[in-house]
Amino acid sequence: MSAQNLTLLTDLYELTMMQGYFETQENETVIFDMFFRENPNKGGYSIMAGLEQVIDYIKNLNFSYDDVDYLRGLGIFSEDFLHYLSGFHFSGDIYAIPEGSVIFPREPLIKVVAPIMEAQLVETAILTIINHQCLIATKASRVVHAARGNGVMEFGLRRAQGPDAGLYGARAAVIGGCIGTSNVLAGEMFDVPVLGTHAHSWIMSFKDEYTAFKEYARLYPDACTLLVDTYDTLKSGVPNAIRVFKEMRDAGIHPKSYGIRLDSGDLAYLSKKARKMLDEAGFTDAVIAASNDLDEFLINDLKLQGATITSWGVGTNLITSKDCPSFGGVYKLAAIQNEQGEFVPKIKISENVEKITNPGNKTIYRIYDKETGKMRADLICFVGEEFDTSEDLLLFDPNATWKKTRLEGGTYTMKELLVPVFQRGECKYTSPSVKEIAAFCRQEKDTLWDETKRLFNPHKVYVDLSKKLYDTKVELLNSVNI
Repeated sequence: MSAQNLTLLTDLYELTMMQGYFETQENETVIFDMFFRENPNKGGYSIMAGLEQVIDYIKNLNFSYDDVDYLRGLGIFSEDFLHYLSGFHFSGDIYAIPEGSVIFPREPLIKVVAPIMEAQLVETAILTIINHQCLIATKASRVVHAARGNGVMEFGLRRAQGPDAGLYGARAAVIGGCIGTSNVLAGEMFDVPVLGTHAHSWIMSFKDEYTAFKEYARLYPDACTLLVDTYDTLKSGVPNAIRVFKEMRDAGIHPKSYGIRLDSGDLAYLSKKARKMLDEAGFTDAVIAASNDLDEFLINDLKLQGATITSWGVGTNLITSKDCPSFGGVYKLAAIQNEQGEFVPKIKISENVEKITNPGNKTIYRIYDKETGKMRADLICFVGEEFDTSEDLLLFDPNATWKKTRLEGGTYTMKELLVPVFQRGECKYTSPSVKEIAAFCRQEKDTLWDETKRLFNPHKVYVDLSKKLYDTKVELLNSVNI
């Protein structure tokens, strides 16, 4: 799969529009923004992921002889256009918010500055890559938050929507905060921890549960987590696990990690009973892991019920983001370069206010409280606008302009979020490892207020517009003749 040619991973209308541009106008330089309109799961924030795969896609973007022959066979493309495609390469600029960053609706995650034919072609692939990984990284972050410091393992490969979704979903889940994955290929490709125990079939293949546990402990003495719910959790599974743990202790075997896993039944009740049994037998440090269609809401409820679970395995609901299966990112034209080299802002208007775009060549500044290091807001502005953090900064809600906040000079700091990734077609960015991205993501989430991270009715982090950008947007809206 890593060797796939993804050049034709695009919607047909991208190619037909490219031919239209080729035949009817100059290949003028434009700006497209990729952004999203709403946090998934009604959350307070999202997580950026997938940039490394976008970089790989752009680097390898070229039409092979087979690609051109296939397009010729469709009977809708001219030979002149097909000849252009045969020598195609990306020559533009791309800016992006780094992976692992906390992100919010309406701000450009990726900005493409390129000739319009090139910028149009890359739309679909950028959207499918970024939408998927942002969705899973965000879901994982919510699950990890609900676990309140306990480790969360991603193990949804068998329920993912195909191999790619399983692989890159595992990558995104680790970025979002999971400590590892059951997906061995993802472990190899992305150098992330692989974790797992055994299935019920292991127990059932032996003459009895005790023998199955004993053999597993013999094979894997350093990491011995036993699945205890094959027959009867409290009457059989836990007692047999304790028996094996005692035998290991008596033999002088001290595992680096050991414990039990619950995969069915009332997890709160069973974990509390199992904890008591393990503690009374002297195994106070034994892990109690749980699985069984978990998500952030069920984990949160189990925590509230006093469940003694200390490790969580989350599969289907994480790898598919089952309750919110799409991220909703879009890719919109924001500006066109004129003959003087200036970018002329463009706007899309809609009866739905949230679908009206922010025009022009933009960047984003994140504003932090200087004393606490916590986020105050994000500010979208034109490239080139300057701000002095020693002076007061007036922020206002662009949809309700009477809502204003004045930050006193010296009480806040600012950081630009978009970084250059490609310049004139050359990659200028080196992607960190997945482990490094995950560590950065943890730091990013530490800058969020607790109220923003809560699962229900989270506090909103405002994404505001600079006065200059807001005025330009209003001017464009008022200039439209209907």
